[in-house]
Amino acid sequence: MTAARLGLFTRLLEPVSAADRYRYALEQIDAAEAHGFASAWVAQHHFGEHEGGLPSPFVLLAAAARGTTRIELGTGVVTLPIDDPLRVAEDAAVLDALSGGRVQLGIASGGTPSSFAPFGHDFARRREIFDEHLAVLDAALAGDGVRGTDARIYPAAGDLGRRIWQGTFSAEGAARAGRRGDGLMLSRTQPRTAERPNAPLHEIQQPIVDAYRAALPADAPERVLASRTILVVDAADRDRALELADAGLRRLAQQMHGADADALSIEELARITDTHVGTPDEVIASLRADEILGQATDVTAQVHSIDATHELTLRSIELLATEIAPALGWQVHPA
Repeated sequence: MTAARLGLFTRLLEPVSAADRYRYALEQIDAAEAHGFASAWVAQHHFGEHEGGLPSPFVLLAAAARGTTRIELGTGVVTLPIDDPLRVAEDAAVLDALSGGRVQLGIASGGTPSSFAPFGHDFARRREIFDEHLAVLDAALAGDGVRGTDARIYPAAGDLGRRIWQGTFSAEGAARAGRRGDGLMLSRTQPRTAERPNAPLHEIQQPIVDAYRAALPADAPERVLASRTILVVDAADRDRALELADAGLRRLAQQMHGADADALSIEELARITDTHVGTPDEVIASLRADEILGQATDVTAQVHSIDATHELTLRSIELLATEIAPALGWQVHPA
């Protein structure tokens, strides 16, 4: 398999104003391009600043397109059941034209129940609605008439329909993505099963990757993106990084595992939340233990749930490119 491409993933969770969050994200994407990252991804979240604070990923990525020339720009993900699929197709096509064909279109059925009712949709029907909206999205991107009409989107989407990725937590969802020839997006917050509540992330995700590969048509390229929480710091900043990680990882441990987070050390929290934080040597060692990363075509690094500063995030981007990627054989292409 070709070496994995390194990507950046940001959820825009810094404790600053919305304007500064968006400015920070753009600066981080600029830095990622300068250091040779292949892609930059942003998440879509509605109604509040604590989950992500970015309801309009195409708007932010259009701003990123103006300041960059090479890095691919991805949605990680658009919650398709609560979006108008025709507008998703139009917005993605406009962004693709603005960026010179750099869009990667990540979609999913959604995992935040509270986001559905304001848009007039039932969370319990999200899978059914996702399938309906995906059919409309496919037709629009293919240049077909939409919903039984002669209407076709402008600008034409070209091959954008072959750059769709699906986020999923299940082997069933992975098989659906594989049958279509879509990319597979793996989350760093993969839920554990009742039978294996403390299993490492790579063991839980292996059946998902296997199902995807088994369903993938022989002529379709394999695309597996693994998102991981990674904060790489200089030795002088190690204690500060662990201090910043403490509160966020305790929250995540409680949410994901129901763990008695107060009783856990920061090292235990990092282990059960699959967080890679520390000096380059420490992060290299922990990433090498993640068996999914050796099978991924793309690895995207995000700092959350660590409450990292913008400056530490920028430094981590640099260290990922100069120290981590060479050690693990990931692809980077600095300008």
